[in-house]
Amino acid sequence: MANTDQGSSSIIEEQSDSDQSNLFTYIDRDNVHGLNLDVPERAKDIIKPWVDREDTTLFADSGVDDQMIIHVPFSETVRIRSVVLKLGRGEYTPRHLKIYANYPNIIDFADVENTTPHFNISLLEGETSAVEYPVRVAAFRSVHSLGLYVGDSVGGDQSRIYFIGFKGDCQSPRKEGTKKIEVPAPNAADASLVDRVLQKARGQQTTAR
Repeated sequence: MANTDQGSSSIIEEQSDSDQSNLFTYIDRDNVHGLNLDVPERAKDIIKPWVDREDTTLFADSGVDDQMIIHVPFSETVRIRSVVLKLGRGEYTPRHLKIYANYPNIIDFADVENTTPHFNISLLEGETSAVEYPVRVAAFRSVHSLGLYVGDSVGGDQSRIYFIGFKGDCQSPRKEGTKKIEVPAPNAADASLVDRVLQKARGQQTTAR
């Protein structure tokens, strides 16, 4: 019985740590929007509580091709330490992620082509569970909105996302009328940091473009 209690205690502690760092409660879910989704309203469906991160009943598919953009605003200023994604399997798996912090408007596909992202990596393939990707915290220390671009699916026609989540902490309540918060420009260290962490954790190379 003692071993069972200890195991249960460890699970509770792990769940508590995840809950404390999970930023779901700070996401302005009513104002989450998606571009090039086959059903635009499904952008909100992939912003789920941490306990539902492995759920596959709700998801968002891309529309006319395999690219999509998800705009995620926050109700308070937050510091992002990692992004957690559960992606479609097989030919629906997107292989490329770009994240743009505090863009003045909802970023679109033309902006993606002409704007340097704060985070730019190749995603792991073959994963069936939600995967956590650490980011360079200095580039995401004062965030009020994120634009996430995914594309380059395995099949080349459509991408699917089941879950988008973030870990970090709240910095301060947003001031009324504050439209833009300065974020340090990205640099080449973003890619190498993520590559090293993912290599060590999973033994699989992750490359940044």
